[in-house]
Amino acid sequence: MKKKNNALFITFEGGEGVGKSTLIDTLYDTMHSQNLPVFKTREPGGCKLSEALRDIVLQKKQTIPVSLRAELLLFLTARAQKVEEVLLPKLAEGQIILCDRFNDSTLAYQGAARSFDLSVIEAFCNFASHNLTPDITFFLDLDPVIGLSRVKHQTLDRIEVEGVSFHQTVRKAYQRIAEKNPKRVVTIDASKSIEDVYSEVYDHIQKKLSVCSS
Repeated sequence: MKKKNNALFITFEGGEGVGKSTLIDTLYDTMHSQNLPVFKTREPGGCKLSEALRDIVLQKKQTIPVSLRAELLLFLTARAQKVEEVLLPKLAEGQIILCDRFNDSTLAYQGAARSFDLSVIEAFCNFASHNLTPDITFFLDLDPVIGLSRVKHQTLDRIEVEGVSFHQTVRKAYQRIAEKNPKRVVTIDASKSIEDVYSEVYDHIQKKLSVCSS
């Protein structure tokens, strides 16, 4: 399947509690109200198999043991199925996709924070995603101490319960990814108000849309 010229694949990355879900929901509502062909999804998830794997890899009661290698492969399996079943067809239709996490999350969490070889992880990600690359990625950057304080009232999943040092490593990995990919990744200060973050991200999307339509 070929991606239509007006299609746009937008991903949102960052640590815990940075506000990705709220931001995506607001952007989706705005764009949908403008009659734009917008679609939102999350990782892992977005189709039946991927949602089932999400329940296993992000279990909150942690009743099923998951090794670190199994964790990596579960995320990649969920992504492979969603890319083939959902993302590629949507892009072929010319849709604008808002995706909560993608390959960068795997590099930051399962690669850097789990101490796996990043070159190997990157190769796995490219294979699982059919070499699909986002047109633009928003990295919502926030001190993990602040981010974790925002979600402490929730029932945490098996990755959220990791210690602060783990999440600090994740943040540093994201910062390196942003530095390495300045044309794709836009770093957003997630300590700002929800309104300010939304406004900054929306402005970037509007500019990207105008380029795609020109």
